[in-house]
Amino acid sequence: MTELDPTPSPIPDRPSLDGLEEKWGQVWRDQGTYAYERTGERATRSRVFSIDTPPPTASGSLHMGHVFSYTHTDCMARYKRMQGFNVFYPIGWDDNGLPTEKRVQNYYGVRGDAHLPYDEGFEPPFAGTTKSIKAADQVPISRRNFIELCDELTVRDEEAFESLFRRLGFSLDWDISYRTIDEHSRATAQQAFLRNLARGEAYTAEAPGLWDVTFQTAVAQAELEARDYPGAYHRVAFHRVGEGGSAGEPVYIETTRPELLPACVALIAHPDDERYQDLFGSSVTSPIFGVEVPVVAHPSAEMDKGAGIAMCCTFGDLTDVIWWRELQLPTRSVVTRAGRIQGDVPEWITGEGGSAVFTEMAGKTVHSAREVVVEALRASGDLDGEPVKTQRKANFYERGEKPLEIVTSRQWYIRNGGRERELNEALQARGDEIDFHPAFMRSRYKNWVAGLNGDWLISRQRFFGVPIPVWYRLDADGQPDYEDPIAPGEDALPVDPESQAPDGFEESQRGQPGGFVGDPDVMDTWATSSLTPQIAGDWRGSTPGTEGDGLFEQVFPMDMRPQGHDIIRTWLFATVVRAHFEHGCTPWTNAAISGWILDPDRKKMSKSKGNVVTPEDVVKEHSADAVRYWAASSRLGTDAAYDTGQMKVGRRLAIKLLNASKFALGFGEPDLEPRQGLASVVTEPLDRAMIAALLEVVRDATSSFESWDYTRSLDLTETFFWTFCDDYIELVKERAHAGDASARAALRLALSVILRLFAPFLPYATEEVWSWWQEGSVHRATWPTVEELALRETGEAKVLAAVGEALSHVRKAKSDAKVGMRSEITSATLVAPPGPADHVRQAEADLRAAGRLTGALNYVVGEEVELRDVELIPFVKPPKA
Repeated sequence: MTELDPTPSPIPDRPSLDGLEEKWGQVWRDQGTYAYERTGERATRSRVFSIDTPPPTASGSLHMGHVFSYTHTDCMARYKRMQGFNVFYPIGWDDNGLPTEKRVQNYYGVRGDAHLPYDEGFEPPFAGTTKSIKAADQVPISRRNFIELCDELTVRDEEAFESLFRRLGFSLDWDISYRTIDEHSRATAQQAFLRNLARGEAYTAEAPGLWDVTFQTAVAQAELEARDYPGAYHRVAFHRVGEGGSAGEPVYIETTRPELLPACVALIAHPDDERYQDLFGSSVTSPIFGVEVPVVAHPSAEMDKGAGIAMCCTFGDLTDVIWWRELQLPTRSVVTRAGRIQGDVPEWITGEGGSAVFTEMAGKTVHSAREVVVEALRASGDLDGEPVKTQRKANFYERGEKPLEIVTSRQWYIRNGGRERELNEALQARGDEIDFHPAFMRSRYKNWVAGLNGDWLISRQRFFGVPIPVWYRLDADGQPDYEDPIAPGEDALPVDPESQAPDGFEESQRGQPGGFVGDPDVMDTWATSSLTPQIAGDWRGSTPGTEGDGLFEQVFPMDMRPQGHDIIRTWLFATVVRAHFEHGCTPWTNAAISGWILDPDRKKMSKSKGNVVTPEDVVKEHSADAVRYWAASSRLGTDAAYDTGQMKVGRRLAIKLLNASKFALGFGEPDLEPRQGLASVVTEPLDRAMIAALLEVVRDATSSFESWDYTRSLDLTETFFWTFCDDYIELVKERAHAGDASARAALRLALSVILRLFAPFLPYATEEVWSWWQEGSVHRATWPTVEELALRETGEAKVLAAVGEALSHVRKAKSDAKVGMRSEITSATLVAPPGPADHVRQAEADLRAAGRLTGALNYVVGEEVELRDVELIPFVKPPKA
């Protein structure tokens, strides 16, 4: 890494924030200011601070939530770098998955169709020239054409993202970057999957699962979102089956999904419910369809809900799946992946009336099928009363717009403790090995893990993702052998089973009896993102038999995972699962959890809600330092309001830092003995008091960073800075102008420390001031220490506070008298307890100079005036006529 130009630049006549981002951004880029050192002594694990940087989703534009949370991370990265650590701070882009595909569909007006051939000269009908296109109007294109458009658009989005991140001053090492769809990421994800498969942690199964009918893909438990959905309760009669098959008294159930009556496999009540004791072990027939189903007991049935007895259908909700599995009930699915009723009458419906109703339902959406069934129930007399409207909770895919269905399909899973108590407990225990910031976020992790009820479904029926890297042999009838998949060697990765043949086969054997077929699915985005430490750290290059420079050993387990609290259940937990299986440890030692950005109505800002503010114009208007100040003013784990007023405060602070620094440096350098530092000539009481106060700030600000409370460090530094400007500089400027070495040295010593304390938060303003009088970059300078502020004679920090308060009373008196601040005071009386009075006496000369106290200064000292602290009662010399 090359160093910055060591020659200090001249102090500008009129310091300004304008242009600093372009100026210093280019310098940092050219000089590699934030580059990670891969070799040498600093590349050992004990000297490295590594960050598992969140890869933002490349599907549209960034929002203020990104600015908010990434600023928090950058503050810690900059602090650790100044502490002497070799900071590993990569950047990645999460560019595969449903968000990207949805954006491509809307942007280009297309949709993927795996059955279509590749069109080499395809030109999309749109290119961002329309906001949204109905699915029916999207042009179908081949899988390969669709993937090419996804790749094209994400690259364009990532360029815009990089520009904004650079402008915000994030100290990322841009030479360590990745895309979750690039060749290295695909190979890493596939390698980890194959190892999961070899150890039995990954498996394929035909099972009921959540299905989004819009996106036509399976959905994992972690991606669910419960929402209110309008529905209606239908009180429906099932009929008892008596001895000899005669009908008995009806058994009423209440359901919001009568269209699933043909999929009913049982009625279920609580084993302690007295109302149904005589029914357990018997059978009933379903209305209209006349299918005989058993009445069974299960402890999860709710006695106080509806009629206390419910029908179990395959499948209406997740409870149905649990009952089906635990009670070993048959499967009678009627809802297809398209969200419509299947076309053929099921074999279990044999009656003429039931077959006729089902034929009328066939091919309809579940909503239209419901209307058919309700009308048939009315006609048969099996509907008791009319439906009662209600708001029911339904599961949605977090990005979807229609309730999820549960359909049976073959999918890939990774074990995550949802079905194994021992593994569940082990993964909960991993949470105890991670320091969560704030600490209460650990409970969110453990509660999520404890509440899992199924393994992690990782396969998706989409296009733009990492392919599941297996093939299946076809038997003589052309049926796949799912029990013995064909896996590639790790040295062949990445592979695409849809376009490549496995070893030992020719492409001509694809789909032929005795040949093979590739797995058509891709991994969900979390199956790749859960490997960000391995991808960024080049784990694949560190494995036996592959080339690597030992980077992974330098950075793993990583020191910091920053992220939002809403994805603890997905990204954080999934990353822990992969590290637990592959490395037998946690992937990082610290998890820094950010809150959300809220709109004026206290609602989370998100693209889906349409209430986001894009940061580009905000940064241009207020400056990057100002926006960073707003972000850093909120603690980890705390939701924060979007507040331009706070940004204005930050801009004012950055401008004041420029101007106050110019003023302080303008007094000139102090005369120093050869080879002696600034501290050696700080001798005056007020100067020593200021340094003593600053020493306390350094101690507390450092402690705050170490406890992950960046906000407190900023607050402490800012509070001292305003005292330094408003009181100290005003009190010593006469001495400094006169050439006093103590004042000049104290000013420069304090400024050096203040700039370094502010550097993690205001990188542009601090770098600009540092360049006026120091060599190199402030961001490569050493974090200030208590030792560097130790003076030969320790000062009393309270002196500065007491004299500063006295000066404020002088100013107030002049303001009340409506005279200028340079007017003389001919006589004044100080009323104070002994301590503060003594403090003022030590620096009386500076108080007189700053307040133009030219006459007598009398002291009234006594314990009885303690509550008044320090108060000056001055007599102001009137201005000349």
